[in-house]
Amino acid sequence: MQLPLVRRLLAGIVLLFSLSLAHAQSGPVRFGQSLPLSGPLAELGSEYRDGMLAYFNALNAKGGINGRRIELVTLDDGYVVERSVENAKILIDKEDVFALLGMFGSANYAALLPLINEKAIPSLAPYTGSDELRQQSSPTTFWLRASYGDETEKIIDQLTTLGINRIAVFYQDDAFGKSGLAGVEKALAKRKLKVVATGAYDKTKNDVREATRAIAAADPQGVVMISTYKPTAAFVKEMRQTGKQTQFFALSVVGYKALQAEMGIGAAGVAIAQVMPYPFSGLTPVVREFQALPAEFAPKSGATYTVIEGYIAAKLAAEALRRAGPQPTREKLVAALEGMRNFDLGGLNVDYGKNNRLGSHFVEVTIVGSSGRLMR
Repeated sequence: MQLPLVRRLLAGIVLLFSLSLAHAQSGPVRFGQSLPLSGPLAELGSEYRDGMLAYFNALNAKGGINGRRIELVTLDDGYVVERSVENAKILIDKEDVFALLGMFGSANYAALLPLINEKAIPSLAPYTGSDELRQQSSPTTFWLRASYGDETEKIIDQLTTLGINRIAVFYQDDAFGKSGLAGVEKALAKRKLKVVATGAYDKTKNDVREATRAIAAADPQGVVMISTYKPTAAFVKEMRQTGKQTQFFALSVVGYKALQAEMGIGAAGVAIAQVMPYPFSGLTPVVREFQALPAEFAPKSGATYTVIEGYIAAKLAAEALRRAGPQPTREKLVAALEGMRNFDLGGLNVDYGKNNRLGSHFVEVTIVGSSGRLMR
């Protein structure tokens, strides 16, 4: 009499295990991110997240990937390095995310790399263009945007082609700013030129007066600004008050919308490098796709460069997950990304490989027109 009872108990245990396993394999796939939803870069961080949510929400409405929903777990770090590290540990150890997506900031990501490498967790589309970080070994990090070196090379090429050779650099005094400065120095050295002056500012204070004095004294023809929107706006205003006739170039991370909101008509004439397709017309498929989203999925900000970058980052993550199959693992996700050779995401091509983690080198330069509209 005992044997059938034991068999029935064992059969029940096996059934419960099978149901549990089936539920786990059909449950949501969770991506985690830490970025600034508060602090000086709250607008950029929010737009990057919102672009991803727009794609994932629309995708989930159609059944997700292989029948599984995609969830985005977002934690606010205020652009503070220590909070980024704390959040990453929470995402990996407590939230049990499948991969990281859109971690934010150069200094922040530099502090995260040891943890990412130790855990061997896939990390897609970090929001930083640092060349130094790209040169470090991180087999599970897959970069989406072009690097600051790519951006500064494009800017210097355009300036020197126009005969502008006296070039200064205004930069944030941290890993982000120094990476951009190094990019400018490299691009100038390639043309047998040197930076004529530099001016740095502390991102916790955004006091640009000393930097303005140092750069104005050199009377440069052009200034490359490795800075976020508030110090950029303050620097351009103060430089113009000195009476210097200078062309201003900013990197993509300045955020055109945020800069324009800060400067108003004063933004006219500022050139900005961009690493994503132009978001203000339907010239590229990914922008048309975004514009066609149902109203309930569209971010309140509408299409901006940062929103479109988030949207494309989510599209990249979803395609890699689809290729990883119905029972994805982190190893399968990495292999899927490595297999994405010259893959068109709708107007932006990414080209990864077994030994290549640099997805895109696309850069174009835009300029704020007199009407405030960004022109290509």
